[in-house]
Amino acid sequence: MMDTKTESRIQVIDRAAMLMEAISRYSKPVKLKTLSADTGLAPSTAYRILHSLISNRFVERDSNGDYRLGQRLLQLGNRLHTDIDLRAVSLPYMEALCKQLGETINLTIREGDVVIYFEKVTPNRMMHVNQIVGSRAPLHVTAVGKLMLGLAGEEAIQAYASRTNLPAYTRNTLSSLPELEEACIKGMRQGYALDNEEAEIGVGCIGVLIYDRSGNVSAGLSVSAPIERRKDEWIAELKRAGEDISRQLGYRRDSQSQ
Repeated sequence: MMDTKTESRIQVIDRAAMLMEAISRYSKPVKLKTLSADTGLAPSTAYRILHSLISNRFVERDSNGDYRLGQRLLQLGNRLHTDIDLRAVSLPYMEALCKQLGETINLTIREGDVVIYFEKVTPNRMMHVNQIVGSRAPLHVTAVGKLMLGLAGEEAIQAYASRTNLPAYTRNTLSSLPELEEACIKGMRQGYALDNEEAEIGVGCIGVLIYDRSGNVSAGLSVSAPIERRKDEWIAELKRAGEDISRQLGYRRDSQSQ
């Protein structure tokens, strides 16, 4: 017997997509009357949906009352392009580091008060640290997170501590503001930071930052290993890989310092 059920659709989302698609076909801002005719929507319906899209910055309305696509769509598109570039550029360096050090290499990005594990490369060995892609960790318990806080400055560190109350995940977590500030500023000064079993007992990390062509932090690169296997000599290799990836993303230290 044939299933007569149709695919579930959300009408208002379909209509919003129709309107944005119609706007995209014009090189200049478009009048409501034109959008209504192009989509077959009643002017009152199109108006309500458009103004919801304006509230969410997907659409903008100019001084003449005409509509154009909003900056948020451009920002999201740029973010996607940046993320694709970041992964494509970073993976060969991550694979080389993993092969050289024999430990898990992580690529992380910041979202609010956490880092997200964006990509990883794991060694072909029985015992290794297994960070899950897509998982999150608070900034203050990760090596890369400390660097991101340190780069933002003391006021940002204090604000982060106030928002989060610096919850302890292990007995080694830096749960006091003076300790965290010292670790963050020290990390920025030396160009790398450590996680000394602060997120998970038995696991130690070394982290560095990756910069984009604008001089902004694009991501963090880190090596995670059982604490007894972590070696200080990895720092130079990790810093070199971070600098190489940053350079591939268009970062130039000399131009940023001018």
